[in-house]
Amino acid sequence: MIKVLDVLKHKCDTMDALDRGLKKYRADAYLIYASSNDADMRYLSRFKTNDPFVYFKRKGDLGTIIVSQMEYARAKRESTVAVISRTEAGLMDILKKEKNPWKATAKMIAGQVNGKILVPPKFPLALAQELKNFVKIIVDDDILESIRAVKTNKELQQIQNVQNITQGAMKLALSYIKKSKVKKDILYFNDKPLTSERVRIEIHKFLLNNGCCATDTIVSCGEDAAIPHNMGSGPLHSGSPIVIDMFPQDETSGYYTDMTRTVSKGETESKILEMYGAVREAQRLGMAQVCPGISGSEIHQEVVDFFKDLGYESGAKGFMHNLGHGIGLEVHEAPSVGPSGKKLVKGNVITLEPGLYYPGIGGVRLEDIGAVTSKGFKRFTKFPEELVI
Repeated sequence: MIKVLDVLKHKCDTMDALDRGLKKYRADAYLIYASSNDADMRYLSRFKTNDPFVYFKRKGDLGTIIVSQMEYARAKRESTVAVISRTEAGLMDILKKEKNPWKATAKMIAGQVNGKILVPPKFPLALAQELKNFVKIIVDDDILESIRAVKTNKELQQIQNVQNITQGAMKLALSYIKKSKVKKDILYFNDKPLTSERVRIEIHKFLLNNGCCATDTIVSCGEDAAIPHNMGSGPLHSGSPIVIDMFPQDETSGYYTDMTRTVSKGETESKILEMYGAVREAQRLGMAQVCPGISGSEIHQEVVDFFKDLGYESGAKGFMHNLGHGIGLEVHEAPSVGPSGKKLVKGNVITLEPGLYYPGIGGVRLEDIGAVTSKGFKRFTKFPEELVI
């Protein structure tokens, strides 16, 4: 027998906003099928597992997840929504007659929700095709994205926590460069060449020891730094820009931060000094523009125009990317601070990361994060900006 839970109306802002989204689309329920590696699923269920499971929310209720029996007890303890097992939802009985897993899952879901169903853009196509035999599928363009973009006080604190840890990792990384010795233009640490790989490993070890995980951390030097997302490899050199960009995730909360500094071991060429000064001023300009109501595209364009006035182009070289982006359960999420950026609202958390990149010279980037408040940009990053170390 299929068990359908009637849960009490949830009063939190997230559920109220999701109800407004359902009303906008004239939908009867919101549906997700994913693991908690999907940020939408993690956000709504607050349950962490690598296996895909079902989340649905009917108008006016708290929301429900359907999990395997193995995960049932843990989900009851950890999730913020109602929990039923696949057996309670009827899947085991359905599988006795229907062996196709997508068709069986669709039939199980149809026992819980009906009518018009709102799904996120990344909803599995195979499941959507089977569900169309039971319900009407509507793709959510921006409802959940907009909800996630406005952080609660708890989320703000979780992002600040991971940022504080990241600053410790940055301090450690810079200490290796500061303590290194220069031999024929190459940095040495404990009589061995100091490489991008070595610094990256030390960053990751520090983050792991403090409950965070990181991948693709950038430690790029010289010519490598002229390519914004080049991770970097080989020995680090004196007098060359070294871009260190880390964006770890807190393993417990799931929230990210993003931080970049550019340094040089010893004096560097005048072009790099000029680029660094321009990037630092561009970041300050961006910060000064941030307020509720201004669009991300407007702030981005201000920086584009600022660079242009100084003789730096934007496009294939020079300033090559968006000024910034939202951050939360994904390292890149709404709102954008780029050409497509919409109006900022109080509670957004964004990065501001101007950069300049030129082949044959190198690259410079500085990146801080902070929250949009009624008074402007509340900077979470508390770390010095110092080129020559």
